[in-house]
Order: sequence, then C-alpha cells, then structure tokens
Amino acid sequence: MADDTGLAGLDLFDLKGKALVDALERIDPAGPEIASLDVNELAAAVDPADLGQDDFRRLLAALVRVAEAAPALDLGKVDPRHFAKLVARASKAQLDRVVAEPALRERVLGEIFDRMRSHIRPDRAKNVHAVVHWRLTGGSGAGGYDRYETVIADGGCTVSREMREQPRVTITVGPTDFFKLITHQATPAVLFVTGKIKVKGDLAFAAGLIGFFDLPKPD
Repeated sequence: MADDTGLAGLDLFDLKGKALVDALERIDPAGPEIASLDVNELAAAVDPADLGQDDFRRLLAALVRVAEAAPALDLGKVDPRHFAKLVARASKAQLDRVVAEPALRERVLGEIFDRMRSHIRPDRAKNVHAVVHWRLTGGSGAGGYDRYETVIADGGCTVSREMREQPRVTITVGPTDFFKLITHQATPAVLFVTGKIKVKGDLAFAAGLIGFFDLPKPD
C-alpha cells in the first residue's frame, strides 16, 4: 500500500470484497495511481456476492466520485457484459440500497436507459414506430415516479426524460425489478402475473418489447 489515501493499481486488484471497496473509497482522484486503473478490469474483479448489503452502493458511489476527475473510469465505459453481470449478481437488498440514494439512483438508471440506444436491434425495429413511457416507482418526479420516454423508430431508439409523444404503452415498475428485467433475471410475463409490473396500453407489444433489444447476458 502506498499510503492512507491511495493505492497502486496492482495492489488494488489484489483486493477482494469489502477491502476492495474500502480501498477505492480512499483513492485520491487526482493521484498518480488512477492512471493505472482500468474500469473494466475493476468491474470484472468485483462480485457483488462477496459484498455486504451496503457495499455495492459504496462501490458504485466511489466509482462515480473518482470518475469526476478521471472520465476513463466512468460507468459508461464499463463493457455491457461486465455491467450486466454486476447488476445481475447484486442482491435485492444491495440494489435497494443503490436506488435509495437519489443521486446514485439517477446515475445508474440514466446509464441503463442511455445504453438502450446501442442495444436496439435494427433488423427487428426497422418497421416499428412506438413510444414507450417508463414510470420507475420510488422516484422524485410527479406522483413519486422517475419517468423516461423511449422511442423506437426507423431501426433506432432515442431516450428522453421528457414525455413528448403519446405512448403506445406505459410501463410502471420498481427499479429493482426493472434491473432484473434488463439483465434476463426475470421476464415481462412473470413480473406481470406477479403484479410487479403494470402495463397500460398495447399489452401484446409490451410483452415482446425486450425482443427489440440485444440486451447483454451476464456470464
């Protein structure tokens, strides 16, 4: 270890579990060791199953803090499969801690919706024009929801926080169940019949919505 505030890259990746999170929290974002860190190597080294209930939140919060000074460590740089694995292997209690912190909730949800643009399947969406309104429960917006609008059109997908168009379907779901949905840990049908997802509008379209995206599967 270099000192009480920073660690050399090799030392950091020798650590596991809570010790790794503790070290990442202590790193000086302006320190020289930052240059030796690779966000994908870091993501691959982390298994949420080795972390306590609040450690996953601490890990993501530490990455967001460090990325303010070192953009190469931004969550947006994490490979889709590594990102999916992190979310998929996190427990409900760990994910609940993440979404309970407003700034971190917004950052993680924003990252997921932003990635929808690159995961759309043009071959399946080329003849589709559909507006989907997402309402994530427990949010800070009107009615207690965080709202996102996705528009599938001409083989592409756009995302906005503004509800600009009339939706073909409106989907209401808790953020933790949304995480399960986009990491293949749950299907729309199962969430629907168990009351964890509510759909207003075209039910048949909603049931096949995930099929328009090539969502990465965790290893």
